[in-house]
Amino acid sequence: MAILILGLVIFLGLHSVRIFADDWRTAMRAKLGANAWKGLYSVVSLAGFGLIVWGYSIARQQPVVVWSPPKAMAHVAAPLMVIAFILLAAAYVPRNSIKAKIHHPMTLAVKTWALAHLLANGTLHDIILFGSFLLWSVLLFRTARRRDRAAGTTYPAGTAIGTTITVVVGFAVSVLFAHWLHLLLIGVNPF
Repeated sequence: MAILILGLVIFLGLHSVRIFADDWRTAMRAKLGANAWKGLYSVVSLAGFGLIVWGYSIARQQPVVVWSPPKAMAHVAAPLMVIAFILLAAAYVPRNSIKAKIHHPMTLAVKTWALAHLLANGTLHDIILFGSFLLWSVLLFRTARRRDRAAGTTYPAGTAIGTTITVVVGFAVSVLFAHWLHLLLIGVNPF
């Protein structure tokens, strides 16, 4: 469990710099240069992510059950995951109405993903992993929206074609992930 927590501290800590130390981040980018900052950020992020994956896989071998979610929670989590994948697609597909409205769809995708997994899983390592990501995404979303308002940031209006592509891609990837990739990559069949 310690490896999982260390990975979360590194990964989410680094990804929280804009929440808690945006001025320091700006100064470091200026001091190191944008590319050096991005390189360092990427290396440390990958190290943290690797520790999360490793720690989670170790913790799954001896799970500590905190609660046993009702079977119905899997039926609640499934549509939430479809929404999470659509939000994730909205972060990348240009000129879609979802991004135009909510501005930070990737952060909401993480929030939705974490909530879905908290509802469907009741082990200590699941609560630590998904609870940490849920808390982080709530804080990041609030900070990003506040920063947008202060800067007067606007987002381009979405188009029907951009929104349609977003929903179709998000839905298709969610089906692919649920039916094949989750078992292949995570080792758990969500059904």
